[in-house]
Amino acid sequence: MANDRAHLAHFPTLAGINPPGIARTIGALIAITIATILIFVLTVPWVQTAAGSGNVIALDPLDRQQNITALVGGRIEKWYVTDGDAVNAGDPIVRIVDIDPRYIERLRNERAQVEVEVDAARQAARVAQLDVERTGTLFREGLGSRRDWELAQIKVADYRAKIAQTVGSLNAIDTNIQRQSNQMIVAPRTGRVLRVRGDTSNAIIKQGDVLVSFVPEETRRVVELYMDGRDISLIRVGRKVRLEFEGWPAIQFSGWPSIARGFFDGQVMSVDTAASSNGLYRILVEPTPGKPAWPSEPSVRLGASVRGWVLMDTVKVWFELWRLLNNFPLQYTPPLADAATTDAAGTPPPAKVSAK
Repeated sequence: MANDRAHLAHFPTLAGINPPGIARTIGALIAITIATILIFVLTVPWVQTAAGSGNVIALDPLDRQQNITALVGGRIEKWYVTDGDAVNAGDPIVRIVDIDPRYIERLRNERAQVEVEVDAARQAARVAQLDVERTGTLFREGLGSRRDWELAQIKVADYRAKIAQTVGSLNAIDTNIQRQSNQMIVAPRTGRVLRVRGDTSNAIIKQGDVLVSFVPEETRRVVELYMDGRDISLIRVGRKVRLEFEGWPAIQFSGWPSIARGFFDGQVMSVDTAASSNGLYRILVEPTPGKPAWPSEPSVRLGASVRGWVLMDTVKVWFELWRLLNNFPLQYTPPLADAATTDAAGTPPPAKVSAK
């Protein structure tokens, strides 16, 4: 201590400052903090993630929301369901009647008339065939002309064409009768009615008009996430994903997924090869086998918003800070298959490369 004071005697300005003890303590704390931060960023690992957002959807297109349309035109006679009703396969939904209540009866009468015409044409064709045989015999014996024989053959061909035409008309009438008979619209499978068309019984509907919006039950749910084009080339099938569902409480630690709470595990099952209309690329995420199941309905319904983080390579904190400051892409490690292919070609693959 005496040596320090003797030393300070040569520096009067420094000796005059005489910092208080609290300042020295703060300075020591700052130095310790800086050293701690340096050790932290140099040694602590950080899991890089590619973030995206999307929705919960049904994997099977038949399990998604669908519209039930009118098979025939007419007017609505009776509704059997309302908005939000649960239905089973085959349950009636709505009955449609034709504007003309005697339309089916007139179709059946028309069908009977066409059947008579078909029978008459077939009978005439058989008689004409006998005439062809008779005129042919006379022609071969020299007792008849070739023209009579050819006219008889033309007559048979005309009857056959008429039979084909009437049979086609008969099939068209049968198809129309079958369609008019399907005036009861039923549920295609077990599900729930979302929205019912609000027209009255006096409203006229056309074939193909939407009557009911319907959602099936017991669907296989997946999550579709839309990713930035700079990250999509680094995402492979099988990558792990952390999901945050809308309305589900969660605490996120992007770089340390093991300590995050309220998140659910998934894995990439497919990656689109072309961009969507919004300019982003879609990936589908399925539940990870052996991990806790995703929230079921009604906690998380189809169409619910989801945020997801695809887990990428593990780097040090300093590297991640340096990457963000320079706006570089994520670190990329070649898959084992690519590495094996490159190694077989005679060139050892690099351990890690940075995507550009």
